[in-house]
Amino acid sequence: MSKIHLICGAVGAGKTTYATKLCRIEPAMNFSIDQWMTGLFSPDLKGEIDYDWAMARIERMESLIWSQVVQLMELNVAAVLDLGLLQRKHRQKFYQLAHDKGYDICLHFVDVDQELRWQRVLKRNAEKGASYSMEVNRDMFDFCETLFESPSGDELDFTIIHKP
Repeated sequence: MSKIHLICGAVGAGKTTYATKLCRIEPAMNFSIDQWMTGLFSPDLKGEIDYDWAMARIERMESLIWSQVVQLMELNVAAVLDLGLLQRKHRQKFYQLAHDKGYDICLHFVDVDQELRWQRVLKRNAEKGASYSMEVNRDMFDFCETLFESPSGDELDFTIIHKP
């Protein structure tokens, strides 16, 4: 049976880069929320991103992504979910969805020091390379820092910690 790989880490940790590499090793289909968000909604965005506006769209995208994951599992194809997953409650949603379907799941925690992550964000903003999807300013970075919850407790039973 194929596995669902959840990627979590704070902003700038390298989740997207890690997910891309994992897809080549596994092999697996990658679902990156940043790619979906920028592809579907960024062209229509006027001004700054409002948190509630973004979360409503993310929830709808995740529902569509999950329907694709279910099809992949039926085809015995692994899935990598690069959905941010900053908070335990958000991760638990996917743990429960997988459990209800009887799917194997693994959490990959990309753990990187805050200052290094900020430097990576600045570099990504400047270079606009493969993992770039949108400009992340210091206010957005700091806001996301207040949201992030490292995996803990029973989550660690099925977590691979990656410290690049």
